[in-house]
Amino acid sequence: MADSLPELPPRAFAKADPSPDAGFYAEPRFVTHIDDGAIAAVTDLYRRVFPAGGAVLDLMSSWVSHLPDNVEYAEVIGHGMNAEELAANPRLSRWFVQDLNRDPALPLPDRSVDAAAICVSIQYLQRPVEVLREVARVLRPGGVIAAAFSNRCFPTKAVAIWQALEGPDQCGLVSLYLQRAGFPSVQALELAPPGRWGSDPLWAVVGRTAAGESDADRR
Repeated sequence: MADSLPELPPRAFAKADPSPDAGFYAEPRFVTHIDDGAIAAVTDLYRRVFPAGGAVLDLMSSWVSHLPDNVEYAEVIGHGMNAEELAANPRLSRWFVQDLNRDPALPLPDRSVDAAAICVSIQYLQRPVEVLREVARVLRPGGVIAAAFSNRCFPTKAVAIWQALEGPDQCGLVSLYLQRAGFPSVQALELAPPGRWGSDPLWAVVGRTAAGESDADRR
């Protein structure tokens, strides 16, 4: 991590609860972590940036994916930390359980998906650049990743630097992750402004791989 983000403090990715994440996620949580307005904003973002008919990787997923109901995808591959939650998700074509903080290598072939989603979960990654380099590897040329986040988290499991920042600066942090991971195009978006009545605030950072780039260009 120091090689990828040398400007950050040494304990930037420490957690208040350093115990293995597998224990924390052992029991399923059949809840949503943002409200209906924020969910609608995430779904609208996916509708706009994910290609219909493409293959989607729903990274750090659960029992719901927030993908638009009226859009068909070739497949939706789910990843998460709780098998019971993933098995209950009707949008997933297949899924796998993996602790990305221990092993960031995704068990997927190069250039095998068109889009990737990380919804209100990027704050838990302790090796974010490594994970996002893996996302870049599995995305096809011109592929897209959308990382959406709010002001909610499990505070004992969110990394220290995330909790020291607020929305706009968190956008800058996630943008930095994606840039260091090799994404040539990165855009930060405010999807639901703070203070809007009836909705959690919501931001997203969207990264794209270059169209037609070679694997060597990404490394």
